[in-house]
Amino acid sequence: MANFAKPSVPRFAVEVYQNAHLPEGGREVNAIVTVTATGGGTTGETPLVPHQSTAGGGRPAAPDAAVVVMVDCSGSMEYPPTKMRNARDATAAAIDTLRDGVAFAVVAGTHQAKEAYPGGGRLAVADATTRHQAKEALRKLTPGGGTAIGTWLRLADRLFASSDVSIRHGILLTDGRNEHEEPEALRTTLNACAGRFTCDARGVGTDWEVKEVTGIASALLGTADIVADPAGLAADFTRMMESTMGKEVADVALRLWTPQGAEVRYVKQVAPSMEELTGRRVESGPRTGDYPTGSWGDESRDYHVCVRVPGAAVGEEMLAARVSLVLPAPDGGPPQVLSQGLVRAVWTDDLAASTSINPQVAHYTGQAELAQVIQQGLDLRRSGDVDGATAKLGRAVQLANRSGNEDTAKLLAKVVDVVDAATGTVRLKAKVSAEAQMTLETRSTKTVRVKK
Repeated sequence: MANFAKPSVPRFAVEVYQNAHLPEGGREVNAIVTVTATGGGTTGETPLVPHQSTAGGGRPAAPDAAVVVMVDCSGSMEYPPTKMRNARDATAAAIDTLRDGVAFAVVAGTHQAKEAYPGGGRLAVADATTRHQAKEALRKLTPGGGTAIGTWLRLADRLFASSDVSIRHGILLTDGRNEHEEPEALRTTLNACAGRFTCDARGVGTDWEVKEVTGIASALLGTADIVADPAGLAADFTRMMESTMGKEVADVALRLWTPQGAEVRYVKQVAPSMEELTGRRVESGPRTGDYPTGSWGDESRDYHVCVRVPGAAVGEEMLAARVSLVLPAPDGGPPQVLSQGLVRAVWTDDLAASTSINPQVAHYTGQAELAQVIQQGLDLRRSGDVDGATAKLGRAVQLANRSGNEDTAKLLAKVVDVVDAATGTVRLKAKVSAEAQMTLETRSTKTVRVKK
């Protein structure tokens, strides 16, 4: 097994896209903030190039990362029998993708959580020996029991706490609903784990609950997806692990300062997927709050910031917000400012200037509506409201067509017959597979980047 080189720490850049002009007395300022990290590793879209990385003494550099893979071993994983085998193979593929020096563990999840490898309440350190041992341990995983996902996450949290690393990432696989745990217990666990580690969640097959899996990923700042055919698990797990191995900076926060009298209406991640961050604000100083963004490698994300400012007269100008990327100091000192951008407000009597909508803001406002109407349309379809579902999913088709979101348009076409995409004229399909509906729902928050 080759050693994967540890990337260097990425450099961050902040770009602000907005129409700063407001009419006299106007108060709402919208901006798209693009954050780009470069020079740090991989995008997660292409495999890492394996080669030997050495630190001072000629030894391989030890990455500052830990990974816990949580594998559903409940009784339903026995049907079909290939499902459990595919899960074992996928976990083995993920283990093979670990860089030397990364701390890791495997958790077997049923109605309780058990340490499948290495055991003893600790993490193993990846090398040729531990990777082989872990794959041998996977052979012993057999299906049986119920599903209580909160217990899996709590065990992962305890294992992460045993290792002094900054990047902590979980991969969670389930094939069923969280039937052996109250929803409130899972919510409590997610609240406790938020900010302690990130987690990608995958549903395999079509017997799991979309809102549960997407809720786990959302709370823990990870990705969610469906792997309808268990044979696709190994490729998906490998991609997830490659992305994790490309992360080099953890706990980066989007810090927002606003002037006296201003109010932050909302902060949302809008690309590569929709993620509501408003309620996750942590006060960090006078008129200053931090919003978590998780771990970063080489990648770019877009955020929509909306600030309500005091109204002013024509000709006046003010700084509506200062956006900073900050990294906590390990010793508790002042955080490191990685990059900064400014959001402005300028009052004008030029009607054309004040009514113009910035293209980036308009694009992502449409993407947010797209995600919302898909969810509403699918909920209405499940409840039997054909007219309501047709109207919502028709609007989704129109928005996907207008914004060039081809992936979402293709998923919608499996749920509705499109008569006219431009006007959103559709008919609900009489029969829709569970896979088609769940894939659309799971991926509804994935957005297409605006062409800048």
